Amino acid sequence: MSENTELKQVTTHVEGKVLVIERVFNAPRDLVFKAYSESDLLAKWWGPQGWQTENRRFEFQPNGVWHYVMRCNDKNQGDFYGQESWGKGVYHEIIAPEKIVYTDSFSDTEGNDAEGMPAMEITLNFVEQDGKTNVVTRSQFASAESLQQVMEMGVVQGFSSQMDRLDDLLDEMQSEK
Repeated sequence: MSENTELKQVTTHVEGKVLVIERVFNAPRDLVFKAYSESDLLAKWWGPQGWQTENRRFEFQPNGVWHYVMRCNDKNQGDFYGQESWGKGVYHEIIAPEKIVYTDSFSDTEGNDAEGMPAMEITLNFVEQDGKTNVVTRSQFASAESLQQVMEMGVVQGFSSQMDRLDDLLDEMQSEK
């Protein structure tokens, strides 16, 4: 396997009520962290391929709120085309450039949590490895059933697609230097 293919590899496993997803990026940790911590950069890559994100509110600080909408703008995605998916994050802990902890939930247009949809506490660790960055995402759910519900919605596939978009943005940012 070539180094480039290895970098694009997303690894996942489940630990009880926790979904762990890892991906290594060929970019320094400060740059990867920046892509998560600045509203305009985050909007460029957040969400799966064919979806565009608009941040309605972005307060990157403890107790700060991130309220966003993702819209499918890819006509090839059939029934998904034109759909919106609203989400809300509340940041709990930020240690630049090492760690971000936040609660993530589906929401409505006003930022209220969507009924019947699971929320999760997400811990992102940015681990520097020889000039590259391993992003370790630990998503903790209230129950194994909630985790299973999100798995059945295609969270791993969507996350992998989203990580490809982040990889493209990081390449673009590094080539501009």
